[in-house]
Amino acid sequence: MNPMKRTAAAWSALVVLFVGAGCSSSGADEEDMQPSPSAGAPSGQPDDGKVGEFRGMTLPSWNTDDYNSPQAATYLRQIAATGARWVTFTPTWYQDRVTDSDLRTTKETAGDDSLCAVIRLAHDAGLKTMLKPHVDLTEGGDRAKITPTDRDAWFAAYERFIAHYAQLATDTGVDQLSVGTELAGTSQDGAHWSKVVAAVRDRYKGRLTYAANYDEYQKIPFWNDLDVIGIDAYWPLADQATTDPARLRQAWQPIAEELAAFSERQQRKILFTEAGYVSQRGTTTAPYSWTVSKSDGDAEQAAAYEALLASFDGKPWWAGVCWWMWDDWPDSGETAKKLAYTPHGKPAEDVLRKWWARGT
Repeated sequence: MNPMKRTAAAWSALVVLFVGAGCSSSGADEEDMQPSPSAGAPSGQPDDGKVGEFRGMTLPSWNTDDYNSPQAATYLRQIAATGARWVTFTPTWYQDRVTDSDLRTTKETAGDDSLCAVIRLAHDAGLKTMLKPHVDLTEGGDRAKITPTDRDAWFAAYERFIAHYAQLATDTGVDQLSVGTELAGTSQDGAHWSKVVAAVRDRYKGRLTYAANYDEYQKIPFWNDLDVIGIDAYWPLADQATTDPARLRQAWQPIAEELAAFSERQQRKILFTEAGYVSQRGTTTAPYSWTVSKSDGDAEQAAAYEALLASFDGKPWWAGVCWWMWDDWPDSGETAKKLAYTPHGKPAEDVLRKWWARGT
């Protein structure tokens, strides 16, 4: 999810060099930290428990100290109570213009100390963790439009950025890492991305994915370098508001058939690295939008959750879903909770519990 509602126009860069996080490992079993089968060679179709049945929720950060919030432990316990097994964290670096080559931290970048702390809390809550670093634009806008003028310089900067988080993931026992998110303006450059993945594997031996947007995943040339295909699954499913899960399941059917064939060709499972729906009327017409309407849509959100889980549950090629997103941090939300992506305290949370409690 590209948080276009979040802007950093008035915020200057912090003079912070995020190196040597110094986090101690916690929460990961020794087996989970063994070298990935695909380190140096394609992994084939992974069928072990570390990838399968990914039942996740994203807990994003918008400010340096969000993950240090006293609310963090409460949020993680609430997420675990839904039957979730995973939680995803999203530290974000920024560039000013889509053509720039440099990446930097800002006051909206989660501090390494806070990230290490929240990963420990997640493991203490019994949750596995995925680290999914983002790159965004300081003035807002779509990260998919990042098309650097100097591609070599941008990829060098990107490699430093993602290698930093690969090392942090190793230090903290993170269970899975995404090497990128929705960077469609660069993601067709297979040679550069393969080099990035190799640099990550030098530092991190867990499983790797890339979070491609739903209209991007077929164009990615480097899936063979990764362990699982990641897709941010924001397909529009309807042309008007609906609370009918059966209608939405029908809309998912051709998409599911396409994904099954793609998984077979790539010999990789598919993980929905993001999926989500605001609690607004018409949410399934534009799932990627924070502002579909100003009308409450709890029933539509719940129907969308039901349709996705019913459509993909039990598919042997489907690794699971990480929902966007849990509650915003206190005093940071720009969308009222009753209209936001969170399922917390809404009928959609009941849907999650119904589906996820069966496998706990």
